Amino acid sequence: MQSTAQALGLKLQTLEVRSFDEFGSAFQTILRERAEALIITPNPFFITFEARIVDFAAENRLPSINQSASYVEAGGLMSYGFVFGVNFRRVAYFVDKILKGAKPADLPVEQPMKFEFVINLKTAKQIGLTIPPNVLARADRVIR
Repeated sequence: MQSTAQALGLKLQTLEVRSFDEFGSAFQTILRERAEALIITPNPFFITFEARIVDFAAENRLPSINQSASYVEAGGLMSYGFVFGVNFRRVAYFVDKILKGAKPADLPVEQPMKFEFVINLKTAKQIGLTIPPNVLARADRVIR
């Protein structure tokens, strides 16, 4: 992300949050640095605190993106990431192969194949953001 941000002339600030207690200082830093957007990187830890992140972004009118569609369903602005259900079915496929005698080392490594872009228009309106029609047209799902 850092190299892409630099290429676009953007400043990317990385903040690590490893416990519930660290959210407060991270949020203070975001406000002090006058962040213009929030990217939540894929991490199971953040799912537990999804509502807190959604509330912070909404209260501070920060556009935000996450990998998980559940983030958008909880009130986040948008998500782009692989579709969990499709990947779980692929896991079942590999488990079946292994149970039938295949050696795990002989099975191919797969990358996710199905991705989903979800936008929450209610959240966009709440934070005063207009989503351009061409971006809406690219969304797989729009929450109104």
